[in-house]
Amino acid sequence: MQGLNLYSKIEKDLDFQKEVEELYDAFLQICEELEVKKVIDIGCGQGEFLLSLEVAGIEAFGTDLSSEQIKVCRGKGLNVECIDIGEITAKYECATAIFDVLNYMDKVTLEKFVQDSYNLLDEKGYFIFDINTLYGFEEVAQGSLNINKANKYIGIDAFFEDKKLITNIVLFSQNENGLYTKEQDFITQYYHEKNAIKKLLTKSGFEIKQIINFHLHSEEKADKLIFICQKP
Repeated sequence: MQGLNLYSKIEKDLDFQKEVEELYDAFLQICEELEVKKVIDIGCGQGEFLLSLEVAGIEAFGTDLSSEQIKVCRGKGLNVECIDIGEITAKYECATAIFDVLNYMDKVTLEKFVQDSYNLLDEKGYFIFDINTLYGFEEVAQGSLNINKANKYIGIDAFFEDKKLITNIVLFSQNENGLYTKEQDFITQYYHEKNAIKKLLTKSGFEIKQIINFHLHSEEKADKLIFICQKP
């Protein structure tokens, strides 16, 4: 997916670890309350949630479309594949998609993704995911970030317009000869209205059990919604 391999190279340098852990803890708590034992984490990133699941005694499998992220996961000994979920034939008690996974998809891609997620699940299986609210995009995600380190420079510039967040990324990395190489790419995220997601889930066959207003970056308003859905 556009820009995600470059993002994987800078993710560890971004100061989001507290927020990452908070969201993963919320999802883990939901999984434990639902007593699921076999989970597929879609868009698993560098595998931190997979590790949390394993520590909790839950069988975990992860997928990601970024080959760089999958390399990191395999280095941790995790069970992962760089594969589209539409190609998976195994069934799971629960599918999770955490930290903006659905926001990386346009409307057409999202419709297929939700249906593919439904097909992954056992009967009575759960689909749990988060999406960014409009407040999350307009007031939290927009802006610029510059990081200077001894051997690298990272520049991030994000702007929200026409229901899309465009995040431009520039990375300068110093090699062993002291010279710098430049990498540049961008990521597009899409704002999906709550009611539109509800209609899509119902159309795909899901029952919506709960929608949680989640305050990840701000106490003022919810910047995320967590959906807990079930396959009948």
